[in-house]
Amino acid sequence: MIELHLPWLDLSILLALVGAIWVGRRRNIERARRDALIVSAAVLGCAIGAWQDFGTLHTFEAHDWGDVLGTVGGRDLLVIDELSAPLVPLAALLYLLTILSTLLTKAQRFSFAWALAGEAILLATLSCRAPWGLVALLAAGTLPPLVDLLRRRKPVRVYLLHMGLFVLLLVAGQGMIALSTPGSAPSLAGVSLLMAAVLLRSGVVPVHCWMTDLFEHASFGTALLTVTPMVGAYAAMRLVLPIAPDWVLHSIAIFSLVTAVYAAGMALVQHEARRFFCYLFLSNSSLVLVGLEIATPIGLTGALCVWQSVAMSLTGFGLTLRCVEARTGRLSLDAFHGLYEQTPMLAAFFLLTGLASIGFPGTIGFIGAELLVEGGIGINPIAGTAMVVAAALNGLAVLHAYFRVFTGTRHVASIDLAICMPERIAVLILTVLLLGGGIYPQPGVTSRYHAAQRLVEQRARQLPGDAGQATALRGALSEHVTSSTLAPARRPVATSPPAPR
Repeated sequence: MIELHLPWLDLSILLALVGAIWVGRRRNIERARRDALIVSAAVLGCAIGAWQDFGTLHTFEAHDWGDVLGTVGGRDLLVIDELSAPLVPLAALLYLLTILSTLLTKAQRFSFAWALAGEAILLATLSCRAPWGLVALLAAGTLPPLVDLLRRRKPVRVYLLHMGLFVLLLVAGQGMIALSTPGSAPSLAGVSLLMAAVLLRSGVVPVHCWMTDLFEHASFGTALLTVTPMVGAYAAMRLVLPIAPDWVLHSIAIFSLVTAVYAAGMALVQHEARRFFCYLFLSNSSLVLVGLEIATPIGLTGALCVWQSVAMSLTGFGLTLRCVEARTGRLSLDAFHGLYEQTPMLAAFFLLTGLASIGFPGTIGFIGAELLVEGGIGINPIAGTAMVVAAALNGLAVLHAYFRVFTGTRHVASIDLAICMPERIAVLILTVLLLGGGIYPQPGVTSRYHAAQRLVEQRARQLPGDAGQATALRGALSEHVTSSTLAPARRPVATSPPAPR
Protein backbone atom coordinates (compact mmCIF):
# COMPACT_ATOMS: atom_id res chain seq x y z
CA MET A 1 0.00 0.00 0.00
CA ILE A 2 1.26 3.48 -0.86
CA GLU A 3 2.41 5.76 1.95
CA LEU A 4 1.52 9.40 2.51
CA HIS A 5 4.44 11.80 2.24
CA LEU A 6 4.07 12.89 5.89
CA PRO A 7 2.39 11.29 8.95
CA TRP A 8 -0.61 13.62 8.79
CA LEU A 9 -3.06 11.24 10.46
CA ASP A 10 -0.73 10.45 13.35
CA LEU A 11 -0.05 14.15 13.85
CA SER A 12 -3.72 15.12 13.91
CA ILE A 13 -4.62 12.44 16.48
CA LEU A 14 -1.58 13.02 18.69
CA LEU A 15 -2.10 16.80 18.61
CA ALA A 16 -5.69 16.37 19.77
CA LEU A 17 -4.65 13.97 22.56
CA VAL A 18 -1.80 16.14 23.81
CA GLY A 19 -4.03 19.20 23.53
CA ALA A 20 -6.72 17.49 25.61
CA ILE A 21 -4.20 16.81 28.39
CA TRP A 22 -2.81 20.34 28.22
CA VAL A 23 -6.20 22.07 28.18
CA GLY A 24 -7.44 19.82 31.00
CA ARG A 25 -4.73 21.24 33.26
CA ARG A 26 -5.86 24.81 32.64
CA ARG A 27 -7.90 26.32 35.45
CA ASN A 28 -8.65 29.59 33.68
CA ILE A 29 -11.63 29.09 31.35
CA GLU A 30 -10.59 31.83 28.91
CA ARG A 31 -7.09 30.39 28.53
CA ALA A 32 -8.50 26.89 28.15
CA ARG A 33 -10.76 28.09 25.36
CA ARG A 34 -7.88 29.89 23.63
CA ASP A 35 -5.58 26.85 23.82
CA ALA A 36 -8.33 24.51 22.63
CA LEU A 37 -8.95 26.79 19.67
CA ILE A 38 -5.26 26.78 18.73
CA VAL A 39 -5.03 23.00 19.02
CA SER A 40 -8.20 22.38 17.00
CA ALA A 41 -6.95 24.72 14.26
CA ALA A 42 -3.65 22.80 14.12
CA VAL A 43 -5.55 19.50 13.97
CA LEU A 44 -7.65 20.84 11.08
CA GLY A 45 -4.46 21.85 9.26
CA CYS A 46 -3.05 18.31 9.60
CA ALA A 47 -6.37 16.79 8.48
CA ILE A 48 -6.44 18.99 5.37
CA GLY A 49 -2.80 18.05 4.76
CA ALA A 50 -3.73 14.35 4.81
CA TRP A 51 -6.58 14.97 2.37
CA GLN A 52 -4.42 16.93 -0.06
CA ASP A 53 -1.49 14.51 0.28
CA PHE A 54 -3.81 11.62 -0.54
CA GLY A 55 -5.12 13.49 -3.57
CA THR A 56 -1.62 13.82 -5.03
CA LEU A 57 -1.05 10.03 -4.91
CA HIS A 58 -3.80 9.20 -7.44
CA THR A 59 -4.63 5.97 -5.64
CA PHE A 60 -7.62 4.44 -3.89
CA GLU A 61 -6.03 4.03 -0.46
CA ALA A 62 -2.85 4.92 1.41
CA HIS A 63 -1.53 4.40 4.92
CA ASP A 64 0.14 6.93 7.14
CA TRP A 65 3.83 7.56 6.64
CA GLY A 66 6.08 5.70 9.07
CA ASP A 67 3.31 3.73 10.85
CA VAL A 68 4.02 5.62 14.08
CA LEU A 69 0.97 4.16 15.82
CA GLY A 70 1.63 0.61 14.58
CA THR A 71 -0.75 -2.01 13.21
CA VAL A 72 -3.73 -4.02 14.42
CA GLY A 73 -4.15 -7.66 13.43
CA GLY A 74 -1.50 -7.41 10.75
CA ARG A 75 -3.22 -4.42 9.11
CA ASP A 76 -2.18 -0.82 8.97
CA LEU A 77 -3.91 0.99 11.81
CA LEU A 78 -4.43 4.34 10.09
CA VAL A 79 -5.55 4.21 6.47
CA ILE A 80 -7.01 6.97 4.33
CA ASP A 81 -9.06 6.08 1.25
CA GLU A 82 -11.72 7.50 -1.06
CA LEU A 83 -14.41 7.20 1.62
CA SER A 84 -12.57 8.73 4.57
CA ALA A 85 -10.39 11.32 2.78
CA PRO A 86 -12.93 14.21 3.01
CA LEU A 87 -14.52 12.96 6.24
CA VAL A 88 -11.37 13.48 8.33
CA PRO A 89 -11.06 17.25 7.64
CA LEU A 90 -14.84 17.60 7.88
CA ALA A 91 -14.80 16.15 11.40
CA ALA A 92 -11.91 18.42 12.40
CA LEU A 93 -13.79 21.41 10.99
CA LEU A 94 -16.91 20.62 13.01
CA TYR A 95 -14.90 20.56 16.24
CA LEU A 96 -13.07 23.79 15.37
CA LEU A 97 -16.30 25.67 14.62
CA THR A 98 -17.98 24.37 17.77
CA ILE A 99 -15.08 25.50 19.96
CA LEU A 100 -14.83 28.81 18.08
CA SER A 101 -18.51 29.63 18.57
CA THR A 102 -18.48 28.73 22.28
CA LEU A 103 -18.82 32.02 24.15
CA LEU A 104 -17.56 32.51 27.69
CA THR A 105 -21.16 32.36 28.93
CA LYS A 106 -21.28 28.74 27.69
CA ALA A 107 -17.65 27.81 28.43
CA GLN A 108 -18.40 26.90 32.06
CA ARG A 109 -20.74 24.15 30.91
CA PHE A 110 -18.65 22.87 27.98
CA SER A 111 -15.48 20.81 28.56
CA PHE A 112 -12.81 21.81 26.02
CA ALA A 113 -10.48 19.03 27.19
CA TRP A 114 -13.05 16.29 26.62
CA ALA A 115 -14.00 17.87 23.30
CA LEU A 116 -10.39 17.47 22.11
CA ALA A 117 -10.30 13.91 23.45
CA GLY A 118 -13.48 13.14 21.54
CA GLU A 119 -11.95 14.68 18.42
CA ALA A 120 -8.91 12.39 18.70
CA ILE A 121 -11.18 9.33 19.04
CA LEU A 122 -13.33 10.43 16.10
CA LEU A 123 -10.34 11.06 13.80
CA ALA A 124 -8.89 7.66 14.69
CA THR A 125 -12.29 6.06 14.01
CA LEU A 126 -12.57 7.65 10.56
CA SER A 127 -9.00 6.55 9.74
CA CYS A 128 -9.43 2.92 10.85
CA ARG A 129 -10.57 0.00 8.71
CA ALA A 130 -9.46 -2.94 10.88
CA PRO A 131 -12.75 -4.38 12.21
CA TRP A 132 -11.66 -4.92 15.82
CA GLY A 133 -9.84 -1.60 15.92
CA LEU A 134 -12.98 0.11 14.65
CA VAL A 135 -15.12 -1.68 17.26
CA ALA A 136 -12.79 -0.52 20.04
CA LEU A 137 -12.82 3.08 18.81
CA LEU A 138 -16.61 3.13 18.42
CA ALA A 139 -16.89 1.94 22.02
CA ALA A 140 -14.43 4.59 23.19
CA GLY A 141 -16.43 7.28 21.38
CA THR A 142 -19.31 6.78 23.81
CA LEU A 143 -17.24 8.05 26.78
CA PRO A 144 -17.06 11.88 26.23
CA PRO A 145 -20.87 12.37 26.29
CA LEU A 146 -21.07 10.17 29.39
CA VAL A 147 -18.44 12.29 31.15
CA ASP A 148 -20.35 15.44 30.19
CA LEU A 149 -23.56 14.06 31.71
CA LEU A 150 -21.74 13.08 34.90
CA ARG A 151 -20.06 16.50 35.17
CA ARG A 152 -23.43 18.21 34.90
CA ARG A 153 -25.00 15.75 37.37
CA LYS A 154 -27.68 14.75 34.93
CA PRO A 155 -29.37 11.34 34.70
CA VAL A 156 -27.30 8.83 32.71
CA ARG A 157 -29.48 5.72 32.87
CA VAL A 158 -30.99 6.06 29.40
CA TYR A 159 -27.65 6.84 27.76
CA LEU A 160 -25.80 4.05 29.61
CA LEU A 161 -28.46 1.49 28.76
CA HIS A 162 -28.44 2.26 25.04
CA MET A 163 -24.68 2.72 24.61
CA GLY A 164 -23.94 -0.36 26.72
CA LEU A 165 -26.24 -2.38 24.46
CA PHE A 166 -24.57 -0.80 21.42
CA VAL A 167 -21.09 -1.91 22.54
CA LEU A 168 -22.38 -5.39 23.43
CA LEU A 169 -23.98 -5.85 20.01
CA LEU A 170 -20.82 -4.62 18.26
CA VAL A 171 -18.51 -7.00 20.13
CA ALA A 172 -20.83 -9.99 19.84
CA GLY A 173 -21.53 -9.42 16.15
CA GLN A 174 -17.91 -8.91 15.17
CA GLY A 175 -16.89 -11.89 17.28
CA MET A 176 -19.31 -14.18 15.43
CA ILE A 177 -18.09 -12.92 12.07
CA ALA A 178 -14.45 -13.42 13.08
CA LEU A 179 -15.23 -17.05 13.99
CA SER A 180 -16.77 -17.75 10.57
CA THR A 181 -14.89 -20.14 8.30
CA PRO A 182 -12.66 -18.26 5.82
CA GLY A 183 -14.12 -18.27 2.32
CA SER A 184 -17.66 -19.02 3.50
CA ALA A 185 -20.58 -16.69 4.04
CA PRO A 186 -20.34 -14.60 7.22
CA SER A 187 -22.45 -15.59 10.19
CA LEU A 188 -26.01 -14.34 9.68
CA ALA A 189 -26.38 -13.90 13.43
CA GLY A 190 -23.22 -11.79 13.51
CA VAL A 191 -24.36 -9.62 10.61
CA SER A 192 -27.76 -9.17 12.26
CA LEU A 193 -26.14 -8.05 15.53
CA LEU A 194 -23.96 -5.55 13.66
CA MET A 195 -27.05 -4.25 11.87
CA ALA A 196 -28.81 -3.79 15.21
CA ALA A 197 -25.76 -1.94 16.59
CA VAL A 198 -25.69 0.42 13.60
CA LEU A 199 -29.40 1.15 13.90
CA LEU A 200 -29.06 1.79 17.64
CA ARG A 201 -26.08 4.14 17.23
CA SER A 202 -27.84 5.99 14.40
CA GLY A 203 -30.93 6.54 16.55
CA VAL A 204 -33.52 4.98 14.27
CA VAL A 205 -37.05 4.37 15.50
CA PRO A 206 -37.83 2.82 17.99
CA VAL A 207 -34.37 3.06 19.66
CA HIS A 208 -34.00 6.83 19.28
CA CYS A 209 -34.87 7.99 22.79
CA TRP A 210 -31.20 8.09 23.88
CA MET A 211 -30.59 10.88 21.38
CA THR A 212 -33.49 13.05 22.56
CA ASP A 213 -32.38 12.40 26.16
CA LEU A 214 -28.82 13.48 25.28
CA PHE A 215 -29.98 16.78 23.79
CA GLU A 216 -32.18 17.34 26.83
CA HIS A 217 -29.51 16.83 29.50
CA ALA A 218 -26.06 17.25 27.93
CA SER A 219 -24.57 20.54 26.83
CA PHE A 220 -25.68 21.51 23.33
CA GLY A 221 -22.10 21.50 22.03
CA THR A 222 -21.38 17.99 23.32
CA ALA A 223 -24.63 16.66 21.87
CA LEU A 224 -23.83 18.23 18.49
CA LEU A 225 -20.35 16.73 18.35
CA THR A 226 -21.72 13.32 19.34
CA VAL A 227 -24.30 13.00 16.57
CA THR A 228 -23.36 15.23 13.62
CA PRO A 229 -20.28 13.25 12.42
CA MET A 230 -22.65 10.25 11.98
CA VAL A 231 -20.26 7.53 13.07
CA GLY A 232 -23.14 5.06 12.88
CA ALA A 233 -23.19 5.52 9.11
CA TYR A 234 -19.41 5.03 9.01
CA ALA A 235 -19.75 1.77 10.95
CA ALA A 236 -22.41 0.65 8.48
CA MET A 237 -20.14 1.41 5.50
CA ARG A 238 -17.15 -0.41 7.01
CA LEU A 239 -18.65 -3.30 8.97
CA VAL A 240 -22.05 -4.08 7.44
CA LEU A 241 -22.16 -3.07 3.76
CA PRO A 242 -19.24 -5.25 2.52
CA ILE A 243 -20.59 -8.51 3.97
CA ALA A 244 -24.33 -8.08 4.52
CA PRO A 245 -26.84 -9.96 2.35
CA ASP A 246 -29.52 -7.99 0.58
CA TRP A 247 -32.20 -8.63 3.23
CA VAL A 248 -30.05 -6.92 5.87
CA LEU A 249 -29.66 -3.83 3.70
CA HIS A 250 -33.39 -3.84 2.99
CA SER A 251 -34.10 -3.99 6.72
CA ILE A 252 -31.79 -1.03 7.41
CA ALA A 253 -33.44 0.94 4.63
CA ILE A 254 -36.98 0.22 5.89
CA PHE A 255 -36.14 1.26 9.46
CA SER A 256 -34.35 4.36 8.13
CA LEU A 257 -37.25 5.40 5.88
CA VAL A 258 -39.72 5.02 8.73
CA THR A 259 -37.41 7.09 10.93
CA ALA A 260 -37.01 9.79 8.27
CA VAL A 261 -40.77 10.29 7.86
CA TYR A 262 -41.62 9.85 11.55
CA ALA A 263 -38.89 12.22 12.77
CA ALA A 264 -39.86 14.83 10.15
CA GLY A 265 -43.42 14.77 11.41
CA MET A 266 -42.25 15.00 15.02
CA ALA A 267 -39.99 17.96 14.22
CA LEU A 268 -43.01 19.80 12.87
CA VAL A 269 -44.95 19.57 16.16
CA GLN A 270 -42.20 20.07 18.77
CA HIS A 271 -42.58 22.74 21.45
CA GLU A 272 -38.93 22.93 22.50
CA ALA A 273 -36.07 23.98 20.21
CA ARG A 274 -33.59 21.29 21.21
CA ARG A 275 -36.01 18.46 20.65
CA PHE A 276 -37.00 20.04 17.35
CA PHE A 277 -33.36 20.03 16.24
CA CYS A 278 -32.88 16.43 17.39
CA TYR A 279 -35.80 15.17 15.31
CA LEU A 280 -34.74 17.29 12.32
CA PHE A 281 -31.28 15.72 12.48
CA LEU A 282 -32.71 12.21 12.87
CA SER A 283 -34.86 12.64 9.79
CA ASN A 284 -32.05 13.91 7.59
CA SER A 285 -29.33 11.56 8.82
CA SER A 286 -31.57 8.52 8.32
CA LEU A 287 -31.52 9.17 4.59
CA VAL A 288 -27.81 8.30 4.53
CA LEU A 289 -28.60 4.77 5.65
CA VAL A 290 -31.29 4.50 2.97
CA GLY A 291 -28.49 4.62 0.38
CA LEU A 292 -27.25 1.28 1.72
CA GLU A 293 -30.27 -0.53 0.27
CA ILE A 294 -29.59 0.83 -3.18
CA ALA A 295 -25.99 -0.53 -3.15
CA THR A 296 -25.23 0.97 -6.57
CA PRO A 297 -22.78 3.75 -7.43
CA ILE A 298 -25.49 6.36 -8.02
CA GLY A 299 -27.39 5.54 -4.82
CA LEU A 300 -24.28 5.42 -2.67
CA THR A 301 -23.00 8.61 -4.28
CA GLY A 302 -26.18 10.36 -3.22
CA ALA A 303 -25.93 8.92 0.31
CA LEU A 304 -22.30 10.00 0.72
CA CYS A 305 -23.06 13.49 -0.61
CA VAL A 306 -26.02 13.80 1.77
CA TRP A 307 -23.72 12.65 4.59
CA GLN A 308 -21.37 15.59 4.03
CA SER A 309 -24.10 18.15 3.43
CA VAL A 310 -26.16 17.13 6.48
CA ALA A 311 -23.07 17.14 8.72
CA MET A 312 -22.14 20.68 7.67
CA SER A 313 -25.59 22.22 7.39
CA LEU A 314 -27.07 20.80 10.58
CA THR A 315 -23.92 21.57 12.54
CA GLY A 316 -24.35 25.18 11.43
CA PHE A 317 -28.05 25.00 12.23
CA GLY A 318 -27.35 23.63 15.70
CA LEU A 319 -24.62 26.21 16.35
CA THR A 320 -27.09 28.95 15.43
CA LEU A 321 -29.61 27.65 17.96
CA ARG A 322 -26.79 27.38 20.50
CA CYS A 323 -25.78 31.01 19.90
CA VAL A 324 -29.38 32.14 20.39
CA GLU A 325 -29.64 30.07 23.58
CA ALA A 326 -26.49 31.77 24.88
CA ARG A 327 -28.42 35.06 24.71
CA THR A 328 -31.95 34.07 25.73
CA GLY A 329 -31.77 30.70 27.47
CA ARG A 330 -33.54 27.60 26.20
CA LEU A 331 -36.00 28.38 23.43
CA SER A 332 -39.65 27.44 23.34
CA LEU A 333 -41.44 27.17 20.01
CA ASP A 334 -44.83 27.85 21.57
CA ALA A 335 -44.42 31.62 21.28
CA PHE A 336 -42.91 34.15 18.89
CA HIS A 337 -39.56 35.62 20.02
CA GLY A 338 -38.94 38.25 17.33
CA LEU A 339 -35.13 38.15 17.47
CA TYR A 340 -34.52 39.21 13.87
CA GLU A 341 -33.82 42.88 14.60
CA GLN A 342 -31.21 42.04 17.26
CA THR A 343 -29.53 39.15 15.38
CA PRO A 344 -30.16 39.48 11.62
CA MET A 345 -27.04 37.51 10.66
CA LEU A 346 -28.02 34.59 12.88
CA ALA A 347 -31.51 34.69 11.39
CA ALA A 348 -30.17 34.53 7.83
CA PHE A 349 -27.77 31.72 8.73
CA PHE A 350 -30.56 29.81 10.53
CA LEU A 351 -32.63 29.84 7.36
CA LEU A 352 -29.67 29.03 5.08
CA THR A 353 -28.48 26.02 7.05
CA GLY A 354 -32.00 24.70 7.59
CA LEU A 355 -32.82 24.83 3.89
CA ALA A 356 -29.41 23.42 2.94
CA SER A 357 -30.11 20.35 5.11
CA ILE A 358 -33.14 19.44 2.96
CA GLY A 359 -31.33 19.98 -0.35
CA PHE A 360 -32.55 23.44 -1.34
CA PRO A 361 -31.33 24.43 -4.85
CA GLY A 362 -28.06 26.34 -4.83
CA THR A 363 -26.79 24.71 -1.62
CA ILE A 364 -24.41 21.81 -1.11
CA GLY A 365 -27.20 19.36 -0.32
CA PHE A 366 -29.09 19.78 -3.59
CA ILE A 367 -27.08 17.38 -5.79
CA GLY A 368 -26.83 14.71 -3.09
CA ALA A 369 -30.56 14.76 -2.43
CA GLU A 370 -31.32 14.52 -6.15
CA LEU A 371 -28.97 11.55 -6.62
CA LEU A 372 -30.34 9.78 -3.56
CA VAL A 373 -33.96 10.21 -4.63
CA GLU A 374 -33.14 9.16 -8.20
CA GLY A 375 -31.36 6.05 -6.98
CA GLY A 376 -34.20 5.23 -4.59
CA ILE A 377 -36.90 5.59 -7.24
CA GLY A 378 -34.87 3.38 -9.58
CA ILE A 379 -34.97 0.57 -7.04
CA ASN A 380 -38.33 1.17 -5.35
CA PRO A 381 -40.72 4.05 -6.16
CA ILE A 382 -42.17 3.93 -2.64
CA ALA A 383 -38.73 4.62 -1.16
CA GLY A 384 -38.23 7.64 -3.40
CA THR A 385 -41.68 8.97 -2.50
CA ALA A 386 -40.99 8.57 1.22
CA MET A 387 -37.75 10.55 0.88
CA VAL A 388 -39.58 13.38 -0.88
CA VAL A 389 -42.28 13.42 1.83
CA ALA A 390 -39.64 13.55 4.57
CA ALA A 391 -37.86 16.45 2.84
CA ALA A 392 -41.13 18.37 2.47
CA LEU A 393 -42.02 17.93 6.16
CA ASN A 394 -38.52 18.97 7.19
CA GLY A 395 -38.81 22.11 5.08
CA LEU A 396 -42.07 23.03 6.78
CA ALA A 397 -40.53 22.38 10.20
CA VAL A 398 -37.54 24.64 9.44
CA LEU A 399 -39.78 27.50 8.29
CA HIS A 400 -42.08 27.06 11.30
CA ALA A 401 -39.10 27.28 13.69
CA TYR A 402 -37.65 30.28 11.84
CA PHE A 403 -40.89 32.26 12.16
CA ARG A 404 -41.22 31.34 15.85
CA VAL A 405 -37.67 32.32 16.78
CA PHE A 406 -37.05 35.40 14.64
CA THR A 407 -40.40 36.95 13.69
CA GLY A 408 -43.90 37.60 15.04
CA THR A 409 -43.14 40.27 17.63
CA ARG A 410 -40.59 42.87 18.67
CA HIS A 411 -38.03 41.60 21.19
CA VAL A 412 -36.93 44.13 23.81
CA ALA A 413 -33.56 43.41 25.47
CA SER A 414 -31.56 45.33 28.04
CA ILE A 415 -28.26 44.07 26.63
CA ASP A 416 -26.75 43.95 23.15
CA LEU A 417 -27.62 40.66 21.41
CA ALA A 418 -25.58 41.29 18.25
CA ILE A 419 -23.40 38.49 16.90
CA CYS A 420 -19.81 38.39 18.20
CA MET A 421 -16.69 38.15 16.05
CA PRO A 422 -15.97 34.41 16.73
CA GLU A 423 -19.55 33.57 15.85
CA ARG A 424 -19.35 35.75 12.75
CA ILE A 425 -16.22 33.89 11.57
CA ALA A 426 -17.89 30.49 12.08
CA VAL A 427 -20.98 31.68 10.21
CA LEU A 428 -18.96 32.99 7.26
CA ILE A 429 -16.89 29.79 6.96
CA LEU A 430 -19.94 27.56 6.83
CA THR A 431 -21.78 29.93 4.49
CA VAL A 432 -18.92 29.78 1.99
CA LEU A 433 -18.84 25.98 2.16
CA LEU A 434 -22.60 25.52 1.87
CA LEU A 435 -23.03 27.91 -1.05
CA GLY A 436 -19.71 27.10 -2.71
CA GLY A 437 -20.52 23.39 -2.71
CA GLY A 438 -23.89 24.16 -4.31
CA ILE A 439 -22.52 26.48 -6.98
CA TYR A 440 -19.59 24.22 -7.91
CA PRO A 441 -20.51 20.67 -6.81
CA GLN A 442 -18.49 18.65 -9.34
CA PRO A 443 -15.34 17.97 -7.23
CA GLY A 444 -17.35 16.73 -4.28
CA VAL A 445 -19.66 14.57 -6.40
CA THR A 446 -16.68 13.10 -8.28
CA SER A 447 -14.94 12.15 -5.03
CA ARG A 448 -18.08 10.54 -3.62
CA TYR A 449 -18.72 8.68 -6.89
CA HIS A 450 -15.26 7.12 -6.76
CA ALA A 451 -15.83 6.08 -3.14
CA ALA A 452 -19.21 4.56 -4.05
CA GLN A 453 -17.64 2.58 -6.87
CA ARG A 454 -15.04 1.15 -4.51
CA LEU A 455 -17.67 0.19 -1.92
CA VAL A 456 -19.77 -1.59 -4.54
CA GLU A 457 -16.71 -3.42 -5.89
CA GLN A 458 -15.66 -4.47 -2.41
CA ARG A 459 -19.13 -5.77 -1.67
CA ALA A 460 -19.20 -7.72 -4.95
CA ARG A 461 -15.86 -9.36 -4.12
CA GLN A 462 -16.75 -10.36 -0.57
CA LEU A 463 -20.30 -11.60 -1.11
CA PRO A 464 -20.38 -15.29 -2.03
CA GLY A 465 -21.99 -16.80 -5.10
CA ASP A 466 -25.01 -15.30 -6.80
CA ALA A 467 -25.39 -12.42 -4.35
CA GLY A 468 -22.02 -11.04 -5.30
CA GLN A 469 -22.75 -11.45 -9.01
CA ALA A 470 -26.10 -9.66 -8.64
CA THR A 471 -24.49 -6.77 -6.78
CA ALA A 472 -21.76 -6.49 -9.38
CA LEU A 473 -24.35 -6.51 -12.18
CA ARG A 474 -26.42 -3.76 -10.52
CA GLY A 475 -23.28 -1.72 -10.01
CA ALA A 476 -22.22 -2.14 -13.63
CA LEU A 477 -25.64 -1.14 -14.93
CA SER A 478 -25.76 1.94 -12.69
CA GLU A 479 -22.24 2.92 -13.70
CA HIS A 480 -23.20 2.63 -17.37
CA VAL A 481 -26.25 4.83 -16.86
CA THR A 482 -24.42 7.55 -14.91
CA SER A 483 -21.05 7.58 -16.68
CA SER A 484 -22.16 10.41 -18.98
CA THR A 485 -23.24 12.67 -16.10
CA LEU A 486 -20.60 11.99 -13.47
CA ALA A 487 -16.86 12.50 -13.78
CA PRO A 488 -14.64 9.73 -15.12
CA ALA A 489 -13.08 7.34 -12.66
CA ARG A 490 -9.83 8.19 -10.89
CA ARG A 491 -6.68 7.32 -12.80
CA PRO A 492 -5.48 3.86 -11.68
CA VAL A 493 -2.07 3.38 -10.19
CA ALA A 494 -0.89 1.04 -12.95
CA THR A 495 -2.36 0.17 -16.31
CA SER A 496 -1.77 -2.85 -18.52
CA PRO A 497 -0.89 -2.41 -22.22
CA PRO A 498 -3.70 -2.98 -24.71
CA ALA A 499 -4.00 -6.39 -26.30
CA PRO A 500 -2.59 -6.66 -29.85
CA ARG A 501 -5.10 -6.54 -32.66
